[in-house]
Amino acid sequence: MNDPANIVDSNAISPIDESGNPIPVTIPVILAPGITVTYTTRLGGVSQGDYAACNLGGKSGDDPERVLANRVALRAAVGADLSLISQVHSGNAVDVDGSFAINTPFGFDVSGTVRGDDDTAAGTDGEADGTGTHQKPSVVAADGQVTSRTGIALGIFAADCLPVLMADPASGIIAGAHCGRRGLERNIIAHTIDLMCTKGAERSRIVATLGQCICGDCYEVGGDIADAFDATFPGTYTLTRFGGPGIDIAAAARQCLDKAGISADRIIDSRPRVAAATQYLAQDQELRDLCRIDNEGDPELDERVGAIKHSLCTLENPLWYSHRRAALAKKPHEGRMLALISRQA
Repeated sequence: MNDPANIVDSNAISPIDESGNPIPVTIPVILAPGITVTYTTRLGGVSQGDYAACNLGGKSGDDPERVLANRVALRAAVGADLSLISQVHSGNAVDVDGSFAINTPFGFDVSGTVRGDDDTAAGTDGEADGTGTHQKPSVVAADGQVTSRTGIALGIFAADCLPVLMADPASGIIAGAHCGRRGLERNIIAHTIDLMCTKGAERSRIVATLGQCICGDCYEVGGDIADAFDATFPGTYTLTRFGGPGIDIAAAARQCLDKAGISADRIIDSRPRVAAATQYLAQDQELRDLCRIDNEGDPELDERVGAIKHSLCTLENPLWYSHRRAALAKKPHEGRMLALISRQA
């Protein structure tokens, strides 16, 4: 059973399916029976250059056709329709049950995605306006999503900010929250949980997991910001590996969850699964190629992986997109990942 000959070689797995579509490399985590959290990585998409390869963000300047292909492939991989909103670092959460409608080949998109020249090909048509002309879909600005429906994958974009995924398995209510510094200060976690409870969830049953984000050792923000954040979330002030003051947003999120009634024993740790996936991909050729263009001293992939202290840290782990890593590398652009939560029928 543990024979090395039986270990799958990730380099031998085709990056495309029989129809020529990309196959995203994702990391699934079982949050509760029938409820799955899925983290996308940079691997397995068709985006190029600074966006390579599985960019799912639709507002950063990437080719809309490539973003569409990546999203369609992700929808097939998770087996659920995606739900995407426009994240604005707010404290607002929305119930998507009343508005969810398939308006793209991958699901429901009200995130403000930039479309291609051919709106039909881009797959982002809105409703007809009575003249036969399709209008651009409306944009829903919020940082939390909640649903009671099966077959919907609530998507939280990330490239350093923290996705928090939550569920009440008994009621079937699931939710995702986008937790950057400002969103945490604006109580996005509490507001998302309040909305879950309005729909029938009970705090005593809610479980949660924290996704990938920049860690406290890497998130340098300046003294004034770090002091103010620590005043709101005591103990989150850090000294980063760069020598300056920083903050730990994951620690702040745990404080928010605890304050909202979600105790530490109901926070499922995603790190073991992510750490195992990172080690498994330590020799992956696509990831090796991406590391060579990251411009952080050009270390080889095994050196990068060997230096990881926090597998969920978007700056440390080359599996993830990171706005801060892109800035250090003086790149003008970077892609976006999604952390998704879905419930089976």
